[in-house]
Amino acid sequence: MKATEAKLLAFLKKSPQFVIPIYQRTYSWTEKECRQLWDDIIRTGKNDAISVHFVGSIVYIEEGLSQVSHQAPLLVIDGQQRLTTVTLLLAALAKALGDEEPVDGFSARKLRNYYLLNPEETGERHYKLLLSQTDKKTLKAIVGGKEQPAEHSIRVTENFVLFEELITGCKGDLDAVCNGLAKLVVVDIALNRDQDNPQLIFESMNSTGRELSQADLIRNFILMGLEPVLQTRLYEEFWRPMEIAFGQEAYNTHFDGFMRHYLTVKTGDIPKLGEVYEAFKAHARETGATGEDVEPLVKEIRDYARYYCAMALGAETDTDLVQAFHDLRELKVDVAYPFLLELYHDYSTGMLSKDELAQAIRLVEAYVFRRAICAIPTNSMNKTFATFTKALKKDRYLESIQAHFVNLPSYRRFPKDDEFERDIQTRDLYNFRSRSYWLRRFENFGRKERVSVDEYTIEHIMPQNEDLSQAWQTALGLEWQRVHDTWLHTLGNLTLTGYNSEYSDKLFTEKRDMQGGFAESPLRVNAGLGQLDDWNETTIKQRAAKLAKSAVGVWPAPNLAKEIAEAYRPKAAVREQYRIEDHPHLLSPAMSDLFAAFRKEVLALDPCISEEFLKLYVAYKAETNFVDVVPQSKALRFSLNMRFADINDPRGLCKDVSGLGRWGNGEVEVKLENHTDLPYVMGLIRQSLERQLGNEVAA
Repeated sequence: MKATEAKLLAFLKKSPQFVIPIYQRTYSWTEKECRQLWDDIIRTGKNDAISVHFVGSIVYIEEGLSQVSHQAPLLVIDGQQRLTTVTLLLAALAKALGDEEPVDGFSARKLRNYYLLNPEETGERHYKLLLSQTDKKTLKAIVGGKEQPAEHSIRVTENFVLFEELITGCKGDLDAVCNGLAKLVVVDIALNRDQDNPQLIFESMNSTGRELSQADLIRNFILMGLEPVLQTRLYEEFWRPMEIAFGQEAYNTHFDGFMRHYLTVKTGDIPKLGEVYEAFKAHARETGATGEDVEPLVKEIRDYARYYCAMALGAETDTDLVQAFHDLRELKVDVAYPFLLELYHDYSTGMLSKDELAQAIRLVEAYVFRRAICAIPTNSMNKTFATFTKALKKDRYLESIQAHFVNLPSYRRFPKDDEFERDIQTRDLYNFRSRSYWLRRFENFGRKERVSVDEYTIEHIMPQNEDLSQAWQTALGLEWQRVHDTWLHTLGNLTLTGYNSEYSDKLFTEKRDMQGGFAESPLRVNAGLGQLDDWNETTIKQRAAKLAKSAVGVWPAPNLAKEIAEAYRPKAAVREQYRIEDHPHLLSPAMSDLFAAFRKEVLALDPCISEEFLKLYVAYKAETNFVDVVPQSKALRFSLNMRFADINDPRGLCKDVSGLGRWGNGEVEVKLENHTDLPYVMGLIRQSLERQLGNEVAA
């Protein structure tokens, strides 16, 4: 590696051509980064005391061997974003200058011939900078003064227009722009093809621009070290189609999330958000999919990306599935995508029928919606869906999905009809995260001719206005304030209308009888309102009860015979039964009160927790043991089922017992000797429980 400091413009002038390899990400700087560079240039250009402004490094390697007749192009390993942005600024400046030369060396002709073009070359050699794919055509059109291609690069075009506007804003005072550009300095880093590893150097670079996404790193890991012919083929056959399928904007915002879901499907573990790249490298190496053997892996990623685009980005074309996926997106069920990717893969290969896939999607939707209505914490759903496919019997696909939902333990449970029907009547549905979703599902359930709910607004039959009119107070009765506070945003009082502004705070009978009022409404959710004479607590509760019964059918629970569900339930191992009496230390005066206090606290953590007395310790479980108690004469010794590296223990009470022979499960051991330390120790135990429930994957 050879590194030297260089003026950026001199560096551009002497270099034959910069080429962005196909494995590099597309141009991605936003207005924020461009404005920052512009401000730095203007500030530097106006201040004679500043001689240089450092903008980062340009790392490159020669594409091939230079010849006597021409120099080989330079493949850019790091610095594409800065090179492209400065090129766009120079192109905008050249366009604005015309015949002017405000600063020596800064005329339109010189800018183009020194920094933008190779005037004596033809074809692609004519351009100083060649980007990749869509970016390439767009930049060539800008630099060459030609019409933009139909499929132009959004980022390249937007930033060129931005620089045009900024230059227009300081027209007549372009000296600062020119002087600032002349002071830009980079570190020129030339790699030796025989000695330097571009991939390792690429990973270790600290860019001053936009941080590379996990997907950028993955693409480069796959393609960078391959022979050019194979590299090009894999990119064009597999990676480029994914970029096109996602679209320019969605690729930047969704691809990292997709890769996380894909790795969860393939490994069963959920990578942390910032560690997707590391998880992918480990997966590729474990499966032997590196170097020239990477093609099957890239093809598989391409296939799963198609499934993801169908589900998450609206690319599905089958009319029977389009609406189901739309409802999932509106409900924001991202945590279910690992499970759904597996299902879609099996659907695409014929293992799962379209009807079964549609039913499975609706079960996922109902599961997520029912849990939200019943206010069950969502922290376990990541793990629920990440491990779901392990329970499937693919020769009885849909049945095994239904059975697994039915058999989920309490904290992961699929809420039963009575719980859901009860809670949906009292839940604040107006401030629910997807209120248009649930009203639309109510209205269109079972319809072939769907109603476009987007054309309607949500109406509070009893008005939101805190200063209710005297007439409304009279209609609601003596306890009108309590009725208003209790039922305002609930199911019974909410509906759809196209006449929200006309309804205003009018009395119920006026809303009923006016033109377009409830009596004339064609909407199902307004059925029966036209026959009512009063609107009060009784009628609100009656309407809520009626709609709640309908909701059970709109978001149905799995319909499976009890004996079938029971057949899928894992059989508990037959163990010798032990009781507290088998642990004399727990009955001693020194320990009995302490154990009783602990026992009360631990069982109160969650309704799903069970207690089991074993021969040598007492186990407390959610799905499996999260804490085990080994009774001692003067202390309770706890084994926490988690890694020692993950415990948050400010007081340092915990001990690392990994690799040591101990009764109990896990790497963390802590002792409790008195009541004073119980709250702190319970905080440690709660960490173990929360990791089992799924909280740890959010980091």
